[in-house]
Amino acid sequence: MAGVQQPAHAAPPSVAGSIGGTLFALALVLGLIFGLAWLARRMPGMTGLRGNGGLRVVRSLALGTRERLVVVEVGGTQLLLGTGAGGTRLLHTLETPLADDAPAQPTPFAQLLAQRLGKKPA
Repeated sequence: MAGVQQPAHAAPPSVAGSIGGTLFALALVLGLIFGLAWLARRMPGMTGLRGNGGLRVVRSLALGTRERLVVVEVGGTQLLLGTGAGGTRLLHTLETPLADDAPAQPTPFAQLLAQRLGKKPA
C-alpha cells in the first residue's frame, strides 16, 4: 500500500476572501445603479419623463389626514379638485384664475442639505 496516495483535503475557504468578494460584488452593483441613473439623466429621450406636460399645482390645502383641496392649472384653465381616499373629483372650474404666490421658500433642512451638497437651494 505504499503506492496509494492519500487524497489532499481542500483547505476551508478564507473568511477574509469571502467578505472581500461580497464587498466587491456590492460595490459593483451600486456602481452599476449609479452609473445607469447618471446615464438616464443625460439621455435626450428621458427628459420627457420628467416634464409635467403643462400640468401645474397652483395651491393645495389639507382638509384632513387624507383629504385635500388642490387647484391645478392645465393649459391656462384652473380646476379645483378634491382628493381623498375615495379618489379625485373635479369640484369646480375657476373662471378667474388664482394669482400666483411668491415661490415657496425651501425649508431650513432643505437649505442645509443643499449647502452641504454644494448646490444652490431651489
